Amino acid sequence: MPIRRFGGHRCLVSHSPKLSYGYTKMNISKSGYRVFSANSSPACAQLAKKITERLGVELGKSVVYQEANRETRVDVKESVRGQDIFIIQTIPRDVNTAIMELLIMAYALKTSCAKNIIGVIPYFPYSKQCKMRKRGSIVCKLLASMLAKAGLTHIITMDLHQKEVQGFFSFPVDNLRASPFLIQYIQEEIPDYRNATIVAKSPSSAKRAQSYAERLRLGLAVMHGEAHHSELDMADGRQSPPLSRTSTGHTGLELPVMMAKEKPPITVVGDVGGRIAIIIDDIIDDVEDFVAAAEILKERGAYKIYIMATHGLLSAEAPRLIEESAIDEVVVTNTVPHEIQKLQCPKIKTVDVSMILAEAIRRIHNGESMAYLFRNIAVDD
Repeated sequence: MPIRRFGGHRCLVSHSPKLSYGYTKMNISKSGYRVFSANSSPACAQLAKKITERLGVELGKSVVYQEANRETRVDVKESVRGQDIFIIQTIPRDVNTAIMELLIMAYALKTSCAKNIIGVIPYFPYSKQCKMRKRGSIVCKLLASMLAKAGLTHIITMDLHQKEVQGFFSFPVDNLRASPFLIQYIQEEIPDYRNATIVAKSPSSAKRAQSYAERLRLGLAVMHGEAHHSELDMADGRQSPPLSRTSTGHTGLELPVMMAKEKPPITVVGDVGGRIAIIIDDIIDDVEDFVAAAEILKERGAYKIYIMATHGLLSAEAPRLIEESAIDEVVVTNTVPHEIQKLQCPKIKTVDVSMILAEAIRRIHNGESMAYLFRNIAVDD
């Protein structure tokens, strides 16, 4: 290969079309990646530690803290130029502080010339506020826009409350599933699970429960009645503007008036007599509905009651109510920190999902397909 001199420097010149115009051939090594924790609470850093241990990397050096006036400050202590950065953010009780920590850290990494900024948010906050309520707002879409503006280019999350939330984002969203880990727990930790019935505590959670029932080859029961309120029954803004107007002139068309809904008495569609009842849901926060469902199932003959949910928010008096209820065990994943709640209620058990989060990070960085993490998972799961 001939050598030519350009401006005092010797360069290899190839006759190949890919190396024409006298460009110097250079070997550019693939950029690395770093994993940061965006949470100021030590308890919330446990998931980040488990993920980095599985990946065999060190947690990125950063400091996240609150100043005296409650402003959030983030200091990144190492260079991130040209690297893939993964920000792990779990959501504790102080949701809004956690969101600001994530936004500020993402913006700090963006201005530090990070190549890609991927948010690992196992529980996505405000996911229940994904529909219009009267004159309210779709807060989930607002948060998606804020994350994009801060610099995030990708999100890894788990069991979104509504899968359609992915359409709010202008960048890719990988919505992982916790069901393989929860199903494994049922098979390994619940004695005589084959004598169980999967229960949906409301018709809105029937699809999720049906998926568990089909995979475990178990029966399905659905609860319906006045104690359970579906999100579909809430006001959705179609009463705006107000029906009564004081203006004169044309009064408008006479539209038929819809009859008000009346909840029927509580019914359980399916057989739970003499069986283990396993209630399936995605989020367990206020537990009054779960406690009421457990009492009904006990009356129908269920001799043990388990609750399986991905995100254990367990707010307010949830641990005490669970401890005093007919519920035998509540199983949640570690997408949300709940160590304090476990100390208050021994019935709460935890399933670790750091394995799938670590594998998702590795595959995204290496440009590998994510299909392996969704094998045998249907759209409705």
